[in-house]
Amino acid sequence: MSTPEQYVSVRYLVDDVRAAVDFYTAHLGFHLKTSAAPAFADVVRGPLRLLLSGPASSGARATPDDATSPGRNRIHLIVDDLDTEIDRLRDAGLAFRSEPVSGPGGRQILLADPAGNLIELFQPAREAAPVNT
Repeated sequence: MSTPEQYVSVRYLVDDVRAAVDFYTAHLGFHLKTSAAPAFADVVRGPLRLLLSGPASSGARATPDDATSPGRNRIHLIVDDLDTEIDRLRDAGLAFRSEPVSGPGGRQILLADPAGNLIELFQPAREAAPVNT
């Protein structure tokens, strides 16, 4: 398969396209690519293109009735300083869906968009400096 653009696209079903656009552009560094609100809009951050499909969009209408609730999937956004991002987003009035979690690969926290779709903010672990022997 080939793609006509340089983007990787992910479709998120949302209740309110305008609220979703505002959320992603105001808080997470996306910019609006196209809008056919209230049915559809897409926002872009680097190579990631989020397809925000409202209830009237063809993408939402194609979804089987038994698969209409959000899943456990999420987009993964890398940040330089997780604590700074948490403070910035809390100051903007946003609530998180988890506490920060640390593991061998780094630290993460979950945030939800206005429709409940999950976003993982992830700060990679710093690589240890090589040890000279």
